[in-house]
Amino acid sequence: MKAFLKFIEVENFKSYKGYYQIGPLKPFTAVIGPNGSGKSNFMDAISFVMGEKTSSLRVKRLSDLIHGASIGQPISRSAQVTAIFDMGNGVEKRFTRLVQGSSSDHRINNEVVSSQQYLKELERLGINVKGKNFLVFQGAVESIAMKNPKERTLLFEEIILVLSKKNMSGEKQIELQLFRLYHNEKEIAEFEKEAKRKQAEIEKVEKKKEKAEEVLKEKKKEQGRVSREMAKLEQDIREMESEVNKKRPTFIKAKERVTHMQKKVDSARKSLAQAIKAHNAHMDDIRDLENELQEVEKKRTDFEDQVNADSLSQGRSVQLEEVQVKEYQKLKNAAARKSAQYLQELDSINREQKSDQDRLDNLQRRSTEIENRLKQKGHELEEAQKRVEKLHDHIRQSETSLEDQLKLRQEQLDSVTEQLGDARVDKHEDSRRKKKQEIVENFKELYSGVYDRMINMCQPIHKRYNVAITKVLGKYMEAIVVDTEKTARQCVQYLKDQMLDPETFLPLDYIQAKPLKERLRNINQPRNVKLLYDVLQYDPPEIKRAVLFATNNALVCETPDDATKVAYEMEDGHRYDAVALDGTFFSKSGIISGGSLDLARKAKRWDEKHLSNLKQQKEKLSEDLREAMKKSRKESELNTVESQIRGLETRLKYSKTDRESTEKQVAQLEKEIEKLKVELGNFEPQVHEITKLMSKREATISDVKEKMNCVEDVVFADFCKQINVENIRQYEERELRAQTDRANKRFDFENQKNRILNQLEFEKSRDTQSNVARWERTVQDDEDALEQAKQAEQKQMAEIDRAMRDLDKKRSEKLAKKSELDEMDDEIGKAKREVAAIGKDIQSVQKQITSAEHKIEQKRAERHSILKQCKMDDILVPMTRGNMEDIENEAAGESVEYSSGLDTMSMYEKEARIVLDYSSLGEHHKELDDSDDVRKMENKMQKHINELMNIIQRIQAPNMKAMQKLEFAREKLHETNEEFDNARKRAKKSKQAFEKVKKERYDRFMSFFEHVSNEIDGIYKALAKNQSAQAFLGPENPEEPYLDGVNYNCVAPGKRFQPMSNLSGGEKTIAALALLFAIHSYQPAPFFVLDEIDAALDNTNIGKVARYIVDKKDHLQTIVISLKEEFYQNSDALVGICPDPGECLISRVLTVDLEQYPYQQQEEDGFPPR
Repeated sequence: MKAFLKFIEVENFKSYKGYYQIGPLKPFTAVIGPNGSGKSNFMDAISFVMGEKTSSLRVKRLSDLIHGASIGQPISRSAQVTAIFDMGNGVEKRFTRLVQGSSSDHRINNEVVSSQQYLKELERLGINVKGKNFLVFQGAVESIAMKNPKERTLLFEEIILVLSKKNMSGEKQIELQLFRLYHNEKEIAEFEKEAKRKQAEIEKVEKKKEKAEEVLKEKKKEQGRVSREMAKLEQDIREMESEVNKKRPTFIKAKERVTHMQKKVDSARKSLAQAIKAHNAHMDDIRDLENELQEVEKKRTDFEDQVNADSLSQGRSVQLEEVQVKEYQKLKNAAARKSAQYLQELDSINREQKSDQDRLDNLQRRSTEIENRLKQKGHELEEAQKRVEKLHDHIRQSETSLEDQLKLRQEQLDSVTEQLGDARVDKHEDSRRKKKQEIVENFKELYSGVYDRMINMCQPIHKRYNVAITKVLGKYMEAIVVDTEKTARQCVQYLKDQMLDPETFLPLDYIQAKPLKERLRNINQPRNVKLLYDVLQYDPPEIKRAVLFATNNALVCETPDDATKVAYEMEDGHRYDAVALDGTFFSKSGIISGGSLDLARKAKRWDEKHLSNLKQQKEKLSEDLREAMKKSRKESELNTVESQIRGLETRLKYSKTDRESTEKQVAQLEKEIEKLKVELGNFEPQVHEITKLMSKREATISDVKEKMNCVEDVVFADFCKQINVENIRQYEERELRAQTDRANKRFDFENQKNRILNQLEFEKSRDTQSNVARWERTVQDDEDALEQAKQAEQKQMAEIDRAMRDLDKKRSEKLAKKSELDEMDDEIGKAKREVAAIGKDIQSVQKQITSAEHKIEQKRAERHSILKQCKMDDILVPMTRGNMEDIENEAAGESVEYSSGLDTMSMYEKEARIVLDYSSLGEHHKELDDSDDVRKMENKMQKHINELMNIIQRIQAPNMKAMQKLEFAREKLHETNEEFDNARKRAKKSKQAFEKVKKERYDRFMSFFEHVSNEIDGIYKALAKNQSAQAFLGPENPEEPYLDGVNYNCVAPGKRFQPMSNLSGGEKTIAALALLFAIHSYQPAPFFVLDEIDAALDNTNIGKVARYIVDKKDHLQTIVISLKEEFYQNSDALVGICPDPGECLISRVLTVDLEQYPYQQQEEDGFPPR
C-alpha cells in the first residue's frame, strides 16, 4: 500500500468532546464499545474527513457536527477531524476538514485548499467519495445481498462513475449508420484473420510464459531451500553463541580455580620448606643430645674405671686387718645398740627428708616438662602468628584486588551510563536540528528566495577560531538568510500558521551591514589580530551582506589581554569589538562577557559539520559491529569481571574464615601458655617451702648425729687409740669422703644423663616428621588439584576454541549462503520481471484480440442492421445462399433472441450462412479499402439515386391542376429538405457523441465488471474456506450490459446451485461480503471501514471472515466496528469507545495494541501468529 491510514484526530466532533488522537491504527483494527457509545460517530468522523456530504452524516447542518450542538449548547465554534496517512519512508500526509459555523475548510498538511483540490488529492490515494469505495455502513451488507440484478447494475454504475451519463444515451440514441455489406464482411474477415493471428501469437507467448514461470518456480523452490538452510544456520549460530556464552563463566571459574590452586600450592610449598627446615633442625638437636648422652656415658665409664683403680690401690695400702675389722664391726654394733633411739629418730627424719626430696624432684621434673611444653606452645604460637600475618596480607591483597575490580566495573558502568546520557542528549539534539532543517527545507520549497541557516553556509578557516566565531555570531548562527523582507514576512506568517517556534531571519535587502574597515587588517600590535570576517568562509557569495552584518567588523585576538588592549587601548583612540580565542568578548561599549563552557558546547556545531559524513559511515559500521560488540567483547568482559569479583569474594570469605580460625587458635595457645606460666609460677613457693623444711630437718639430723657421735666416741675410744685416729668418724670420713665424692660424681652423671634423656624424650616426642609428611601430602594434594584444575581449564579452553572454530565456520557458511541467497534474489527478481514482461505482452495481445473481437461483433451487428433494413425497405439483395425470408424469420424472433447474449451469437451465426452475390458489383467498388473512400462512394451513389428519382417524378403524365399543388409541394419539399438536412446533421453529430459516450460507458463498465467477475470467485472461496464454493457474475445484456441487470449467484460449500434468496442469512452475508471485497479490489482505497458486518454471522462464519481479513492485512488495511468478541479478538489493535453519560453524550477513547499479546487460540484456529 502506498498510503496507510495511521491516525484519526477528532476535536469537538459530535460526541467526542475535546481532542482525541485515535491510533496508531494497525492493518486490522477493531472498534468496539456498547451501543450508544459513539461508534457510529467515529464512522461519521472518517466519512466527514473524506469529504462526505452533510446529508450522509445524520445531521441537517454542518454546525450540528460540533459537540453539544444537538442540545443547543455547542462547546466551541469549530470542530475538526484529521486523517494522517503514512506515505512510506517516514513521510506523513495530513488531511483536515474543519467546521466553523455553517461552513467548512479543507486543509492538506495544514495548508488551506479548495474542496475540489482536497477531493482530487484523496482520489490520488484511491479514495472515491461518490463511489464510497472505502466504507460499508451498518446494514449495507444485507441490502447488497438482497439487491435484484437491475439494482446491482445500478450499484456497479454508481461505483464506476457512469451513472451520470446514462440520461445522455436516451437523448443521443439514433439509427446506426449503414455501410456496404461487402466492406462490412471484408472488415469482419480482416478482423477475424487478425484475431487468429494474435491468438496464435498469444499461444506462443503463453508457452514462453509457462517456461518462464516454471523457471521462476524452480528458482523460488531453490530459494526456499537456501532460505531454510540460512534460517537453520542462523539458528545454529544463535545456539552456538549461547553455548559459548554459557561456557565462558565455567572457563573463567576454572581459570580462577587454577590461580587460586597455584597460590595454595605455593603457600603449601613454603610451609613444607619451613616444616622440613624445622624437622632438620629438630633432628640435629636429637643427634646433638644423643652425642652428648654418649659423651656423658663415656665420662661416667671413665670415672668408674678410675674409681675402681683407686680403690684397688687404696685397698692394698690401707687394709684393715681381720681382727680390727671384726672389732670395728663389733663396736659398730654396740654403738648401734646404744644409739638405737637416735637411729630410729634419724631414720624417721631421713624418710621424711627423702619424701620431701622426692617431692622436690617431682616438682622440678614437672617444672621441666612445663618449660618444655611452654617451648612447644611457643613454637606453635609463633607458627600460628606467622600464619595469621600471612592471612592478613592475603586478605589485604584480596580486598585491594576486589576493590580494584569493583572500581573497574563501576567505571565501566559509569562510562556506559555517560554514553547513554550522551546518546539521549545527542538524540534529542539531532531530533531538534532535524526539525529545524525540515523547516528550512519547507521554506525553500515554498519560497524561492530562501538560502539557508548561517551555520550551514559558513565555516571557520581553522577550528581554533570556532569558539570566537560562535561568540560573535551568537543568535545569528541559526538565523535564516532570505533575499527580501517580503520573503521573510511570508516565512514568519508560515510559522504562525503552522504554530511553529519563532525563527530569526536576515533579509539581504533590509539589514544594515556596515562596510568592511580595511585598515583593521593592518593592526600589528598585539600580534595575530584578525578581522572575524577574514577567518570565516561562506558560500554562496550572495550572503556576504549577512556575514558582514553578523560579524560587524569584530576583531579576533589570541588572548583576553590582547582583546582588552584592542578593544579599549588602541593608539588611534578608537574602540572596537574584540573577542579572544577562549570566547571572552569585549564590546566597544564596555560590556565584557564570557561563558566559555556554553560556548565550547555550541562551538562543537562547527566540528559536527565536518563529522556529518563520518557519522553516516560510523552509524553504518556501528550498526554492523553493535551486535558483535554487545555479545562478544562487552558481555564477555563484564562476565569476566563479574566472575573475577565472585572468585575474589569467595577467596576473601574463605581467607577471613581461616584467619578467624587461626586467630582463635592463637588465642587458645596464648591462654594455654598463660595457664602453664601460672602453673609454673605455683611451683616456686612449693619448692621454697620444701627446701626450707628440708633445711630445718637437716639441723635436726645434725643434732641427732651429734648425739650418736658422742655414743660412738665412748664405744670406739680404745679402738681409736689403737688405730691412731682421733675418733672413728675421722676414719669413716676419710673412707666415706671418697665414697661421697664418688657418689656425688655419680649423681652428677646421673643428673646429666636424666636431663639429656628427658630433653631427648621431649625432642623425640615432637613429631616434626609427621608435620613434614602432612605438608608433603598437602602439597601433593594441592598439586594434584592444581593439575586437575589446569586440565579442566585446558578442557574448557579447548571446548571454547572448538566451539569458536565451529561458530566461525558456521558464520562463514552463513555469509556464503547470504551471498548465494542475494544472487538468487537477483535471479528471481530477473525471472519475475521476465514473467511480468511476458504477462504484459500477453495482456497487450489479449487486448488486441478483445478489440478485434469487439470490432467483429460491431460489424456483425452492422451487417444485421443492413440486412434488416433491406428487408424493411423491400430491397432485394442478390444471394447465392439463403433468402429474405430467413432475415424476416430471424427478425420476427428478435425480441426473444435479444434476451440473452447466447441467443444473439446464435442469430449472428445463422446470418453468417446467408451468402450474398457480389458479381454485379463493379470491381472499382470492391477495390475501395479506405473507409473515407467507401463513404464518399456511398454518398455519390445516393446522390445519383436521388437525381434519378427526381427525373422519374418529372416524366409522369401532366396534371393541369397540379401546378398549383406542385408549387405548394415544392415549397413544402424545400422546407422539408432543409429540416431534413438540419435534422440529419444534428443526428449525425448526436450519433457521434452518442457512440463516443456509449463506447466510453461500455469500456468503463466492462473493465469494472470483468475485474469484479475475475476476483469474486477466489474471494468467495477464501471467505468460505472451501475450494468447492463458487461465485460468478453474469450480465443479462452482453451488448449493452448497463441497460439490464447483473446476475450474481453463489454455490455454498456442500450445497447444490440455488437462487440467492434461498440461501441462509449467514450464507447471504458471506456472499455479499465476497461481492463487497471484490468491488473494493477495483482501484482500492488505502483502507476499508466496515460497520458491524458480523451482525448476521454465526461464530463459524465470523471466524472465516476474520481469517480472510487477517490473511489480507499485508495488502489491505481494515477498520471494523464490531460487537462480537469472536471477531475483534483476532485484530491487531482495539479502539474502545465508551460513553460518559450526561446531558450530552461524551465518548471516551481507549486503545490497546494486541500485537504485544499473542493469542494462542488464533494459531490453533489456523490464524497466522501475530
